Amino acid sequence: MDLNNAQMERAAPTPGTAPEVFGAFLKLGLTSFGGPIAHLGYFRDELVVRRKWLGEKAYGDLVALCQFLPGPASSQVGFALGLMRAGPLGALAAWTAFTLPSALILTAFAMAATAFDNPVGQGLIHGLKLVAVAVVAQAVWGMAKSLTPDKRRAAIALSAVFAVTFGGVFGQLAAIVIGACLGLALCRGDAAAGTGVATHFHVSRAAGAICLVAFFVLLFMLPLLASAANLHGIGLFDSFYRSGSLVFGGGHVVLPLLEAETVRPGWISPGAFLAGYGVAQAVPGPLFTFAAYLGAAMQPVPNGIVGAAICLVAIFLPGFLLLVGALPFWSALNAFPSAQAGMRGANAAVVGVLAAALYNPVWTSAVSTPTDFLAVLSGFLLLTVWKTPPWIVVILLALFGVLSVVIQG
Repeated sequence: MDLNNAQMERAAPTPGTAPEVFGAFLKLGLTSFGGPIAHLGYFRDELVVRRKWLGEKAYGDLVALCQFLPGPASSQVGFALGLMRAGPLGALAAWTAFTLPSALILTAFAMAATAFDNPVGQGLIHGLKLVAVAVVAQAVWGMAKSLTPDKRRAAIALSAVFAVTFGGVFGQLAAIVIGACLGLALCRGDAAAGTGVATHFHVSRAAGAICLVAFFVLLFMLPLLASAANLHGIGLFDSFYRSGSLVFGGGHVVLPLLEAETVRPGWISPGAFLAGYGVAQAVPGPLFTFAAYLGAAMQPVPNGIVGAAICLVAIFLPGFLLLVGALPFWSALNAFPSAQAGMRGANAAVVGVLAAALYNPVWTSAVSTPTDFLAVLSGFLLLTVWKTPPWIVVILLALFGVLSVVIQG
């Protein structure tokens, strides 16, 4: 029986079609609430248990790879499953179907911003900013428990807070690099080699190498091109591509990166930024679709639908290039304990990066009164203790914001 199960795990899955993949992932894109960890559970139930596209072992190996790489882990898993099932068109179908519902909702919210230019609308916006505080606090709490379980990795997280606080515009990048280096020095004893991803994705080493080269060419050439061309559209693509390249540890880590790229240059106000982030908690699908809201809501053109499309493609592209590039080489790379040690340090550093963002800009832009603090604390407890779905917390704190405005006058 064990031999038969092992043979089933190694066997290539039955090929499918891009429309089949699109239908399966559209259902997931409309119903997958709760963030990336919950998304992975939805994927397993729908595609491993019900549809039997692949076995448990292959799915576990794929999740391990996507958690190892920068980028949105749940979207990378979905992209890889589409690639496995129906080739490149299947990968595109999986990403489009899983991403489109939330991206459309957030783009529509951004383009209706003028509807909130009244006291009740401002109260709603304030409530959504409080949602962002509670959600980021929950993310810091949960990630700290899993990614900094010992004194060494807690120290790495603290060093990341210092790097972000005093490192200026390069603080986030410095924090990740320092974390990886400290992980190599301090976390070798914790690293364990993995088993490698399943080999039925049919990505050649040549194709993987091309994707890796493309990733680095875009990462280093886009800033030069944006500076030389002096076009905001290219600068916009560059900013979101770099943000997508540096996200380790979960979708919430993109918050401080995008804040640095959009709020500090004055492309969008801090209040509008946090309001969109609050709305993003109430929609299904990947948190990275927050980029569509920012692209649509920012003041410089291109904005609106064009800006949303540019930002959405740019923030997802690096994670997908790295994923396809890593698939043929993952087994060999994961055999080195030093690679796992470096990633443990980088993952600890992202806890510090997110903790710094929790204070500034999230807390400082949203909490100004004792009642605001009470609302945030209530939302945090609802999320962490009572395990309330995020969309319910969004509704409750949005109502709190509106009621506070009505009561005050």
